[in-house]
Amino acid sequence: MTVSDRWLLPDGVEDILPPLAGQIESLRREVMDTCQRWGYQLVIPPLIEYLESLFTGTGHDLELQTFKLTDQLTGRMMGVRADMTPQAARIDAHTLGQDGITRLCYAGHVLHTRPRHMLTGRTPIQAGCELFGSASESADLEVISLMLEALRVAGLPRVHLDLAHVSIYESLISAAGFDKDTEASVFDAMARKSVPELDELLGDCAEGSTGARLRKLARVNGGVEALDEARSILGGASDALDAALDQLSRVADMLQRDYPEVSLGFDFCELRGYNYHTGLVFAAYVPGHGDSVAKGGRYDAIGSDFGRARPATGFSLDIRALVALGQRSVQRPGSVWAPADADPALEQAVAALRATDTVIRALPEDAHTDPASKGCDRQLVKRDGQWILEALG
Repeated sequence: MTVSDRWLLPDGVEDILPPLAGQIESLRREVMDTCQRWGYQLVIPPLIEYLESLFTGTGHDLELQTFKLTDQLTGRMMGVRADMTPQAARIDAHTLGQDGITRLCYAGHVLHTRPRHMLTGRTPIQAGCELFGSASESADLEVISLMLEALRVAGLPRVHLDLAHVSIYESLISAAGFDKDTEASVFDAMARKSVPELDELLGDCAEGSTGARLRKLARVNGGVEALDEARSILGGASDALDAALDQLSRVADMLQRDYPEVSLGFDFCELRGYNYHTGLVFAAYVPGHGDSVAKGGRYDAIGSDFGRARPATGFSLDIRALVALGQRSVQRPGSVWAPADADPALEQAVAALRATDTVIRALPEDAHTDPASKGCDRQLVKRDGQWILEALG
């Protein structure tokens, strides 16, 4: 092993250094403060858990993203969390066990075996909110609104919000009656938005059939007009489809009323989280960034896997990505430079100032240090036996 091997970090893993570390921590605090002002209570789940609880109700994708290790105390397999949503669901269903509405928020590192996107690393700082105990449209709207408020706090410009509904694809694929192989191929083509491949798979479907509707729907995406086009394709096909389209329309109307600056879009090929989402899903994007900056949706089924069925909806975001993409300006006052002097009066002055200001105390090695290079704009100087603050000249 060479000397350089001792300080190299794994691919996708890096130190967070000043001033970025301070910016990330400042935004984390502000996002959590915003969530708590909306009535969400902070929880701090453990970094590792048994695999059974980490993977409950989440599908295969999360399993592939999770680092696994053996518990030296019990011999059972554990995992380092790759997503904090299942942990919040476990806390609501088992640890808290409260009746009525429960609102939880969280923030912390998660670890991925592979980067989820070429623009991200393997150690995102995930923050999010989860609302348990309400299946209402009002709960969905509250969570979306809080997510948009968190993005506003981060200073993101021109947010675009994509809306979709899991029931639309679910209803169509159930009615089509495909065999498992065809269903898997259709899902893969839809998820990759490969319309030519989907045409090849569904080319023999008769006009007006479920397969033909699915083929047409794959071509539909865009603004509010896309919702009208989807209604013309799917209208009257089933009560479940009509209900899903009606819900999308109502939520879109409310968001346009409350957040006119946010552009809305509808993507009926959006199958992210299909294995565990059960209703309305959403994702936020900003120009110039290919991955979503925040995402969420309804997942009513996870709680039942923990022994307590509860309707649930929530969202999550990556704090570090928001810092990189946002236009948030944090005005920090400069620090105060205190000289290396053993005067007891200086000790008292420094202690008093540290209640409101950052004070950097000089050490003997700082004899030739420029205080401005340490971020100081003021200094303590002794005048007529008194230590007073003066601006650096």
